[in-house]
Amino acid sequence: MIRLSVNINKVATLRNARGGNIPDVLQFARDCEAFGAEGITVHPRPDERHIRKSDVYALKALVNTEFNIEGNPEPSFINLVLDVKPTQVTLVPDAHDQLTSNHGWDTKTHLAKLTTIIQRFKNAGIRVSIFVDADPIMVEYAAKAGADRVELYTGPYAEIYAENPKKAIELYEPAAEKARELKLGLNAGHDLNLQNLKAFAQAFPWVDEVSIGHALIADALYLGIKETIKQYKYALSSSN
Repeated sequence: MIRLSVNINKVATLRNARGGNIPDVLQFARDCEAFGAEGITVHPRPDERHIRKSDVYALKALVNTEFNIEGNPEPSFINLVLDVKPTQVTLVPDAHDQLTSNHGWDTKTHLAKLTTIIQRFKNAGIRVSIFVDADPIMVEYAAKAGADRVELYTGPYAEIYAENPKKAIELYEPAAEKARELKLGLNAGHDLNLQNLKAFAQAFPWVDEVSIGHALIADALYLGIKETIKQYKYALSSSN
């Protein structure tokens, strides 16, 4: 079964908007695990507009499932990850002022840089995933760089799916198949939701993990987090 990792950035955004500790990011992570999530994802950014460095350290001490830290591998991020040693690090090419992730790595152009960074993390016993667009060439060069997994950026999938589900799946087939051919682990994330998740999971049942934040947290405002996680896990399990 495809594993569900809950990205809790938006919970931290809400907390930071008012100050104090409501909602409690750490308790929310505990609850997500208790309700069935198989992982917790955070994406700390330099301005700490949502997840803070202190959150990352605190979460490491309490997450009992897989802990995934996403981010641009600048020196401060690399040092944080090496210090915390999460289960997985996902390398994302975000600019400092970027609102949200909107593209993957050009793994061919940045092969040498990524190879060096990946080796540092793997030497520390951390699984490494590279955030890539749905391009088999980018998947191939992620493998050449030494990545354990790739995470397919599914923003375009979600956008196209709303109008043409068949076309959306077809767009992702070459990259997903390339990952399977190369025996790379396969993750996916960005704009996956209860409307499009089941179809993606049915098309690519060899996906290891999906990381979902914005849509899942928005659904929780209406359904509650326990019911929301139940419905997302059902979408993943009913794909089998």
